[in-house]
Amino acid sequence: MFKKILVPTDGSPVSETSAKAAIEFAATTGASIVALSVAQLYPYMLMPEAGAMVDLSAYEEAQDQTAQSHVDKVKQLAAGARVACEPIATRGVHPYEEILATARDTQCDAIWIASHGRRGLDKLLLGSETQRVLAHATMPVIVYR
Repeated sequence: MFKKILVPTDGSPVSETSAKAAIEFAATTGASIVALSVAQLYPYMLMPEAGAMVDLSAYEEAQDQTAQSHVDKVKQLAAGARVACEPIATRGVHPYEEILATARDTQCDAIWIASHGRRGLDKLLLGSETQRVLAHATMPVIVYR
């Protein structure tokens, strides 16, 4: 079965529920997990030519701290279940790309990801990182609902 499972988290209640289920699954199968949270880079292009110089260091630091707190929470939950957990907080523009790269780089053999269950216009406008992971993954993806 699976020996190492990537568990991405964005800190939402749905993501936390998914992480708990992944930890329970890992505990029963003897797998370890890699907890990942992606601090998203500032989403807008800044143009220095327009005279707008903005210091984004405070924004980036806050995003980094938030991502770290998300993986620390998963690590704490895993420790309570006696499941080995490697926490990784990283930065990226597109979380799905970081999810796939981390799964590859840490040699995970599966990705366990939450489905946020967006439907209709929200799904079209906001997109879905889960859908992007499913579309581009070359390994098994478990979507927890």
